[in-house]
Amino acid sequence: MASIETSTSSLLSGAAPFAITETLEPDVEAAQGTKAKAVFVYLFGDFFGSFPLVFIICVLLLAFDFWTVKNVTGRLLVGLRWWNDIQPDGTNVWMFESRDPSRPVNQTDSRIFWTSLYLTVVIWIFLAIFVLFKPSWLLIVAVAITLNLANVVGYTQCDKDAKRKWATGFAARAAGSNPGLAGRLFSAGLGRFFN
Repeated sequence: MASIETSTSSLLSGAAPFAITETLEPDVEAAQGTKAKAVFVYLFGDFFGSFPLVFIICVLLLAFDFWTVKNVTGRLLVGLRWWNDIQPDGTNVWMFESRDPSRPVNQTDSRIFWTSLYLTVVIWIFLAIFVLFKPSWLLIVAVAITLNLANVVGYTQCDKDAKRKWATGFAARAAGSNPGLAGRLFSAGLGRFFN
């Protein structure tokens, strides 16, 4: 038990992305439950309080979920991290980090992460259909869809970037060990496949 806590805390503080092969602590995967809490408050909050209270609680839960998925669970469960860097000239640059491909991701953790990431957006879009004519409630749904879609786009692009980098690195090693025409063709073809 202590070794998992130590490895988790040291990995969170390090700059390099990582993945571990054992399933993670239940509290890391339980952080994914914030999504369900936001949906629950949205659906049943009208019975317990006024709209402003429901709005504040939902937005706080959604913001916490966005931050947690972006900065903690994505890194722990699938070994990916993304952020948007604003350059001095005002342009945005998407930055991606990924785990070392020699350190595999636990498939259960990965399935939990990707399923909850995509399913949450589908649920909020489904809920948007029911509140099209209630602008105040649609505001909560719009915030939820925006925050969840930002993570979906960020992690999908990060995953593509990681696969492209791994393929390019693999192809470069193959071309380095076989500097002939076959190695260069293999390198060019594999790199193009992931673009």
